[in-house]
Amino acid sequence: MKKFLALSRSTHGVLDIAITGFAALLWLGHFPTWPVLVVALITALAGYTALYALNDLIGIKVDREKFSGTGIKPGYSVEASDLRYPIAQGKLSLRSGIAWFAGWYLVALLGAWWLNPWLVAVVLAAPVLEAAYCLLLKVTYWRALVSGLVKSLGPIAAVLVVVPQPSLAWLALMVAWLVMWEIGGQNIPADWNDVEEDRRVGARTIPVVFGPRVAGGLVMITLLATVALSLCLPIMSPLALGLPYLLATLAAGIFLLLLPGWRLFRSQDGRLAARLFDRSSLYPLVMLVIILVFVVLDALGLAL
Repeated sequence: MKKFLALSRSTHGVLDIAITGFAALLWLGHFPTWPVLVVALITALAGYTALYALNDLIGIKVDREKFSGTGIKPGYSVEASDLRYPIAQGKLSLRSGIAWFAGWYLVALLGAWWLNPWLVAVVLAAPVLEAAYCLLLKVTYWRALVSGLVKSLGPIAAVLVVVPQPSLAWLALMVAWLVMWEIGGQNIPADWNDVEEDRRVGARTIPVVFGPRVAGGLVMITLLATVALSLCLPIMSPLALGLPYLLATLAAGIFLLLLPGWRLFRSQDGRLAARLFDRSSLYPLVMLVIILVFVVLDALGLAL
């Protein structure tokens, strides 16, 4: 089972699921019914498990090229298992990986249909965008934008579960926030950590194409945009999210994104890229905890 969990990067996937919970509670303002909550959690788990597995399935050949000489680097703590890329390492068969992906993807499709048939379109779009992201590795650094769109699909689906007809403008605002976070806090730092291997296989990532100085600058720009956009998110919520919420959100952005991003920008040290990735990976969970506090307080009539 550890090999399958490593294939789906389970630790990272669970942290990502938190952002779907944040999105649902932000838009709804209270907890959904228990049947919806349970099915939504199972569907989100299935979707993320399948999608991360698909990433490795599509990238088997490139992964083998990248790590054939030096082996797999220790990496960052949320993905530090020696079993990372188990198919590329020959520790898991391709057939088993495909079966694992197919099973979880079927669960995601069934759950999406039960929650809201329109969600099926989101679930169908996810592997297409993920495949595009993987196949663009040696083509263009603009794949980082595709990565941001992939990461936004989960929260979009969560919103459609609780608000069947959301405002497109507010939805676009949320997507912009997620894209900036993914590019600056996840995509560029992850590619920075693998820059030597990516050069060897001819990858066209931002750190490889532009170097550490420009990559560090883009990290700071996107993370500043992430924090700024996060302060606009209360507009889409029925909750009265005033100054205490904004201060908590700002603090999360400063400590988990801006400070580690600034250290990376100043030092251009690859080890700090891994540290930024780790801190940024906790950002969805912290945002979920923040909104949970305000949802509970509102339910108790103690809104701040």
